[in-house]
Amino acid sequence: MQTFTKTVLFTDADGHAKFRNEDVPLTEGTPEVRLSREFAAQELQLRESPVGFRSEMHCTTSPQWLFVLSGAMEIGLADGSTRIFKAGEHFYSADLLPAKTVFDPAIHGHWSRQVGDVPLVTLFVKD
Repeated sequence: MQTFTKTVLFTDADGHAKFRNEDVPLTEGTPEVRLSREFAAQELQLRESPVGFRSEMHCTTSPQWLFVLSGAMEIGLADGSTRIFKAGEHFYSADLLPAKTVFDPAIHGHWSRQVGDVPLVTLFVKD
């Protein structure tokens, strides 16, 4: 069975944001055009971040897909690890602040920044 790799940014049981990969089965369509099941989406939003943009540590407010349309985006976690997502790449952002928890940037969330000399253009799709 063919699958699509869904990279997920999530909050682990210890409160730290981490990445994991999940397989999405491509069981629909035809042998020439393999599709996943349909997913519900509530809204989408486009964002352009200028050269030099960098956010503070934060958590995702609601789960959403993030697709990089142009430029490159680096995501940094509290453990010091980073990943760069380039145009055409994606991840599912679901690193929510645990219920009844006060945000602590040494533990929770992630930061993001634009990388390189091309402005970052992203598409957010909330489910």
